[in-house]
Order: sequence, then C-alpha cells, then structure tokens
Amino acid sequence: MAKLTFGVGTSHGPLLMLAPENWDIRTESDKVFPGHPFKGQVYKYDELMALRRNNYLADMNAIETRRKQYDRCQVQLDRLGERLRAESPDVMVILGDDHKEWFLDDKLPAITVFTGDEVVNRGVKGPLHASDSIEEVSRRRHLTEDAIYPCASDLALRIVGQAVEDEFDIATSSVSPQAADGGPKCAGHAFTFIVRRLLQDKPIPMVPIIVNTYYPPNQPSAKRCWNFGQSIARAIKGWGKDTKVAIVASGGLSHFAIDEEFDQRVIAALQANDGEALYREPESLFQSGSSETKCWIMAAGALSDTGRKMDLMDYVPCYRSEAGTGNAMGFATWQ
Repeated sequence: MAKLTFGVGTSHGPLLMLAPENWDIRTESDKVFPGHPFKGQVYKYDELMALRRNNYLADMNAIETRRKQYDRCQVQLDRLGERLRAESPDVMVILGDDHKEWFLDDKLPAITVFTGDEVVNRGVKGPLHASDSIEEVSRRRHLTEDAIYPCASDLALRIVGQAVEDEFDIATSSVSPQAADGGPKCAGHAFTFIVRRLLQDKPIPMVPIIVNTYYPPNQPSAKRCWNFGQSIARAIKGWGKDTKVAIVASGGLSHFAIDEEFDQRVIAALQANDGEALYREPESLFQSGSSETKCWIMAAGALSDTGRKMDLMDYVPCYRSEAGTGNAMGFATWQ
C-alpha cells in the first residue's frame, strides 16, 4: 500500500532567484499593475504607497534588509531540499498554480491533474531584463537546454478516479499543450522550481496538479481545496503499490501586496490542522499571488488525517517597495 509520508510547503517567487539588488526589476511591474488586492480592497500602486508608506516599510525595503531576508530564504530552501532528499520519496504530488503558462482564456480549468508520462522544462538563454515574465525569471538558473521530468501517470489516474468517486468535476491533461515554436509548452514554474531548487536538478516522478488559484470566475474555494486534498490522500492510500509519496505545495504566501496579519492567521490554522479557521478567511484575501496559499491548504487537507504536524521553518516577508509590495516567503514541512 502506498503511504503519504511527507509534506512540503514552499514559496517559489522570483525574489528567490534574483539578487536583492535586482528586486526592483519586479517593483517596476508592481508600479504598472492595474490593481493590487490588499485586505479585501484593490489599490493602484500609488494608492498603496499613500496607504502604507511609513518608516517600517522603508526599513524593510532597505538593501541591507533585503540581503538579510534573501539569505534567510536561501538557508531555508537548502534545508527544505535536504529534508526532501533525505525522505527520498518515490513520487511527488506537486500542487501549483498556473500563470497562464499552459491554460489561456479559451480554457481555464479550476483543477487539472496531469496524467501524461513526462513534462518539459524549456531552456532559456541570455541575461535578465526588466520586461521578463515571472516564469522566465523563475527558470533562469543556468538551464540552457530542455530538461525532461518524468511523471507518475499511474498515480495520476488513481487520483482522477478517486476524485470522480468523490464527486469532484476536474480536468485532465495527458499531453503538454503546444508552444508557439511547435514544441511542448514548458511546465509551470510552480513545478519546475521544485525540481531545480529543492531536488537540485535530480527529478523523481511527479504528479503535477494545476490549481487555478489566480483567475476569476472559477477559482476553487479554500474549503474546496482542503476537501480535494483529502481526496488526494484517499487516492494515495488506495493505490496498490508499496510506495512513499510526498505532497508539495508550491507558491505563496501573501503577495504582491504583503499582508503579514493574513499570513500569520493562515500559518496558525495550518499548524493547528484547523480547516474551519481557513474556511472563515474571506475569499477576497485569496487573490493575486496570495491565492497560491490555497495550494498549502490543499496539502494540509491531504495530510490532515496522517497525524503529521506542520513545522514552520521560517516566515520571511521580502519587501521590494515602500508601498509594501513584495513576497512573503514561507517554508514548512509536515513529517
């Protein structure tokens, strides 16, 4: 019988790949972004600046603080990678969002289980530019050639079967969508980051589960994510293989306007295995990048009946502007 033995929650934002001196590459995007959700309201950058500008945020955005926060994040990513590799799972189920890397406006499923045999991480060459997308920033760690990552299609199909039995209407995909050059589209950065940074480019079979946390109108609720996580756990338990499975939540926490109070409430609920507290958080707070926190909720739902508790290794709010934009980074395991 397969066993769900380990859980990981990690941020994956571009500030983890960019030197602190270059964080303003992303700040320029913040300034032109049409609306930043924050505490249930939506603000333009100048409005956020007027709302949040104070000495605390100026200090948090200072280059010395940026460097300190960056170094803290790298230490925790190294520790997470060590823990994951030491656990040595046979399969990873990775939960991540899709920034329209695979799916576009013509089809945007709420939850998609990839059932194919492999995905590709496309090589990217050349220096960073201010115009580079988050996805390009996330892939630029000296990957100049395409890399193939194996997928556990048999477990993916088991998860799909269990989801249907549990009356979840989900999408499936067995082939990577076609890119403009005729080749397969690159797997989303939520998935490639785990292999590149935590597994140090030594992939193990994965099941990518793509969750539309970002884009209205069909974002699954926090409760739906928790319940689907429990369905994943049932699928793993019923999978007739002597296999160790890890579940990985990729993304979060609050961004692009950092909300430390929201993050601390969510972290406390996750540590207490308190799904009800998570359901009470307004959906208006799970928007923009902060929506990726739902992947952590899905992982927590999967692990909720295993007896494993969340160990928060660190919480690091990385501010890149005095308007309070940036990415609150979280690193945790369930073991």
